[in-house]
Amino acid sequence: METAVHINNVSVTLGGHFRALQDISVELPRGKIIGFIGPSGAGKTTLIRSIVGRQKLASGSIDILDHPAGSKQLRKIVSYMTQEASVYSDLTVTENLEYFATMIGLSSSAVTSETNRLLKTVDLREQKDQMVEKLSGGQKQRVSLAIALIGKPKLMVLDEPTVGLDPVLREELWQLFRQLAAKGTTLIVSSHVMDEAERCDELLLIRDGRLLAQGSPQQLCQQTKTVSVEQSFLKLVGADS
Repeated sequence: METAVHINNVSVTLGGHFRALQDISVELPRGKIIGFIGPSGAGKTTLIRSIVGRQKLASGSIDILDHPAGSKQLRKIVSYMTQEASVYSDLTVTENLEYFATMIGLSSSAVTSETNRLLKTVDLREQKDQMVEKLSGGQKQRVSLAIALIGKPKLMVLDEPTVGLDPVLREELWQLFRQLAAKGTTLIVSSHVMDEAERCDELLLIRDGRLLAQGSPQQLCQQTKTVSVEQSFLKLVGADS
């Protein structure tokens, strides 16, 4: 199976002394949904920021689709959705999408068609002319997701993408993630909600900046002789303590 992300002996130190990540080495496959699972403060966001080239590494290296993380060649094929909505509140939904589509170099005609496609994809056609500041938290989250989808990236890195969403919308987004993966997009999805882990093809269980385990949900349950990812994680944490 081809590798989308190769992480080699990565460590990150924050504030000059706190080891946020400790000697992580892992390969992530292409065309799969990969979950970064762990409690708040485990190091998931730091690892994500390292992958997209926004975090200085204390040691080690990361290659994304055969390029060093943060390379200019990755700008159009890697997207990043942060925990906080990365949108302009003083613009409409459409204006936000048009702005970011223009920023990645799409032509005027392509910007229009891409904007219409994304409004339909995230079900915001009725809100297209509303100012973002007037939207609900879940709607803002969908605008951020639409921006991450611009240009059909090969790797999408989504940090807690379903936080604050109602169950129906959360289900719809996971269906969308599955469709994207089926078409060859690699998705990295971080979450501290264990039931979302069951939806992933591959999981990285992270705690205190260290990789506890990697494998499919089924493999992790078999390894720990448990019946759920949550039980598996708790058993691995207990063994690690």
